[in-house]
Amino acid sequence: MENNSRREFLTKLGITVGAITVGKDIMHALPSTEFTQVKERRVTPRGTDHAEIVDFRYAPAKWQSTYCFPDDPYKSLVGRMGELLYGHPGIGADLDFFPYIVSIGLHGRDGGNYVVQKLELPAIPIITTQLEWDDVTLHLTSYATNDKDEGRVDNLLIEFRPKGKQGAQLTPEIIIKSTKKFVSKKEDDYGVVEMEGDVRKVFMVISVPGSEMAEEGMYRYQLPAGTATAEKPLKFFARFPQESQKYDKVKDRIEKPDALLLEARTFWQAWKPTAGKVDWKLASPHQEFLVACTRNILEAREIKNGKKIFQVGPTVYRGLWVIDGVSLLEAARYLGYDKEAQEGLESIWDLQNEKGAIFAGAGDAHWKDTAAAVYALIRQAELSQNWDFFKELYPDAFKGIMFLKDLRDKAYGNGTANGKYALLPQGFGDSGIGGIRSEYTNTLWALIALRALLEVADRFFLQKRTEIRDFYKDLRGAFFASRREEMRNHPKGFSYLPMLMKDDPQWQEKDERKQPRPQAAQIYMSQAIYPGLVFLKDDALVLGHIELMKAVTKEDLPIETGWLANEAVWPYNGAIVAQMYLFAGLPDLARKTFIGFLNHASPLYAWREEQSLLDAKTIQYIGDMPHNWASAECIRFLRHMMILEDEKNLRLFDGVGVADMNAMTPMGLTYSPTRWGRVTVTLDPVDKHNWHTKFIREDFDPNTMSKLIYVEMPRKLADTFYFDKITGAQAYRNGDRVLIPGEATTWECTWRSM
Repeated sequence: MENNSRREFLTKLGITVGAITVGKDIMHALPSTEFTQVKERRVTPRGTDHAEIVDFRYAPAKWQSTYCFPDDPYKSLVGRMGELLYGHPGIGADLDFFPYIVSIGLHGRDGGNYVVQKLELPAIPIITTQLEWDDVTLHLTSYATNDKDEGRVDNLLIEFRPKGKQGAQLTPEIIIKSTKKFVSKKEDDYGVVEMEGDVRKVFMVISVPGSEMAEEGMYRYQLPAGTATAEKPLKFFARFPQESQKYDKVKDRIEKPDALLLEARTFWQAWKPTAGKVDWKLASPHQEFLVACTRNILEAREIKNGKKIFQVGPTVYRGLWVIDGVSLLEAARYLGYDKEAQEGLESIWDLQNEKGAIFAGAGDAHWKDTAAAVYALIRQAELSQNWDFFKELYPDAFKGIMFLKDLRDKAYGNGTANGKYALLPQGFGDSGIGGIRSEYTNTLWALIALRALLEVADRFFLQKRTEIRDFYKDLRGAFFASRREEMRNHPKGFSYLPMLMKDDPQWQEKDERKQPRPQAAQIYMSQAIYPGLVFLKDDALVLGHIELMKAVTKEDLPIETGWLANEAVWPYNGAIVAQMYLFAGLPDLARKTFIGFLNHASPLYAWREEQSLLDAKTIQYIGDMPHNWASAECIRFLRHMMILEDEKNLRLFDGVGVADMNAMTPMGLTYSPTRWGRVTVTLDPVDKHNWHTKFIREDFDPNTMSKLIYVEMPRKLADTFYFDKITGAQAYRNGDRVLIPGEATTWECTWRSM
């Protein structure tokens, strides 16, 4: 793992919230990015609530997508305009710092206008881009191949078609934006562009030879002029060797773009988004998002030290973050990637130092990483129903908890707010709280880990559980005592707890827009509520947090919750809030928020970490794309809308909505891991008035798991279908819920519209 932290990355990137300082540097806002905001006409199907439609209405105007293979070390990316993006150095560099950008244009003309970009299918990352000029359209097809004889190659099909019946006389060109020097030559009947250096390296092989022209920071490779007609479009094929292959290695297939395209398609057609016995069936567009998000995650993953490491993204976050990793590993388990999730967990614990601390990409004051690693250790044991690795690492987990306790003890009475309250010391809050400051986020994650570890330690009668209980009791008591002084009143009439404490000098800024955002870093309060289960649902902290999230919602998501503090949104924070709403018994709000999250994706099913609102005066971005914490949260919500684990109950179908039922599509999860074993549940249409559910729970060990009290469902699905009959178990109606005793492992029920 590189020593750069997310904090260092943000420093180098040059962003801030107000006047937050990071280390000794003062970060400034990102410069505006130059591009055209395209407003596409949206059509809502008749009879459908517009709020239920996923039409990418809030998609960023600038995006990038991966089209490489699973675990591929060559993270091939294509931008919204069809440009190929190469050579990003990774963590610490600007998000747009690509040393090589390849685009296609016409000599003597401005760049083409965007028309559309699409995936062939969510499971097939063959990406087509269409640009246009007044008289001609350009169709680009980007895809990767990995033939055993020639190695990894990126491929670009280039096709110019006239708009009318008349032919178009054109002089196409391939433009390489780079400070590097290139030189071209003719080999056989092809063009070869090489990068100059100590040893010349083949950068591109093109199906026809052309002429070159170098400019400052730009290399133009002019293709032969020709006439594009409806019967005979102008076509070219460019290949980009990724493994420093020689020309002779890749030349033989330059005349076979269709065969190569079929090869890529065949690979992805054989690929499955799930593994083992696990399977998913959801209504559209949820199934498409599930598949694409899984592919995004696997394309960003890499093999390091013989283990498959789940990485947050392919560029600026091409590394391991523990908080992000908790969700990524859980999503991996939900998809059936048990072995890979275990390897990812081991990689996190490989980071533990001699003091018991775990630090990853977020830096060495991100105390919550240690707590999150402990929580992940427990959660992965629950889902696998195998506690061997947990028991092996329990001494390390205890050591990590004692590291946090030692931090708390040393900070007590040190003159800071954290020390005064006997909380974890000042640390890096992240998520909109930069620098080392008086904050709650690290303490909240310590409470999440302590609660989970204490429950397991008591269940297994583990040694030293008394020390865990005492620390949890003390820290929890200190936290609740502190909130009496730190709660704030909102102008809309509710109280809430900011993640940044009152003694922080930024609260004293006279300009309100320079003060901290009350909603900054509230992602950790959402996580403490669910899945952390630290608070009761009716606790004032929970109610205040919900009201705060509702109060700052725009574009269907809470806004200004992260680093971009002005007219911006952190999309996947919304997905986490949606799961918190679902847990809190607010399914309509949860679903609306989740659909808002989906609508902030690009049409290729990927998210940037943060982006400006559509009507923002200045357009800004932060973070990687595809950002796979977002991909993981999409998968997690889809799982939790069907199966959600409460503290003592297993909840089914809480997130199923009207659009799902209207689709009349069978839905279900097969062999989905839970803390109470593997669950298979279906929701199938019989006809327009009746639905049918089957439930099976299997492969569980009652000696190692907590007791399941009830399987719980709504009495009414999508405001239309009422719980009717059950066979194989006894059901109890309790208000608007149906309760089925947890010991019933196999049953069926029906739903009927009135």
